[in-house]
Amino acid sequence: MEHETTIRTRYSETDQMSIIYHANYFTWFEIGRTDFLRKIGITYKDLEYQNILLPVIDVGCKYFIAAKYDDELIIKTKITTLKGARIQFEYEIIRNTDNKLLAQGYTKHGFVDKALKPVNFKKKFNTVWNMLSQNLE
Repeated sequence: MEHETTIRTRYSETDQMSIIYHANYFTWFEIGRTDFLRKIGITYKDLEYQNILLPVIDVGCKYFIAAKYDDELIIKTKITTLKGARIQFEYEIIRNTDNKLLAQGYTKHGFVDKALKPVNFKKKFNTVWNMLSQNLE
């Protein structure tokens, strides 16, 4: 299941060429991911309280059209992989005014404890696993 989050670009996110600096897309992925989880009833804060962290283990982004200052963007987020100790999210960044695809990307995360040891999330947190798997694309 795909979830949408809307943001507006800020002047501080632009570079010398007056376009959004490329690294900001990764911040937007995080915004989309945390909002996605919140919408299905899970927060990073709750996971951390249960001794679970989700470090990024791989990330990628393809840029098609530059975002600019004051663009309203839609971040489309979905879970595409959910296995044992790993989860993958995929993202699309769409400009709202013309529905143009600006970028596509992904983040892969490991489920680890605070000692950074992998956790079989399905086995240890079955209820939350089921919430995630119900939203698997």
